[in-house]
Amino acid sequence: MSEPQIETISRGDMLKKLRAEHAASVERTQILFREQRAMQQSICQLIRETPKTVPEIANAIGKPSQEVLWFVAALKKYGIVIEAGMCGDYPLYQRAKEAQA
Repeated sequence: MSEPQIETISRGDMLKKLRAEHAASVERTQILFREQRAMQQSICQLIRETPKTVPEIANAIGKPSQEVLWFVAALKKYGIVIEAGMCGDYPLYQRAKEAQA
C-alpha cells in the first residue's frame, strides 16, 4: 500500500491565501486605527495652548463626552496628557510637554 499524498503549499502561497481570507478584517482594523489616531491628534492639538475639561474638548471636536473621556484617560495613562488644575468639578487637561515647558 502506498502512503496518501499530503498536499504541500509553499509559504508564499499560504500567506497569499491568508491575506485574501482576512483582507476585510485588516481593512477594518486599519480604518479604526486611522480614526483613533485622528481623535488623539484632535484632542492634543486642542489642549496644546490652553488646558480644557473633557466637556469643553467634546464640544470643540464634536464627539460625545464619554468617548473623549476614554481617549483622555488613555493619553493620561501614557504620560501624553496631564491634569493641570480644576475648573469647577472637572479636571483640566493639558499636553504634558507644554505643561513642563
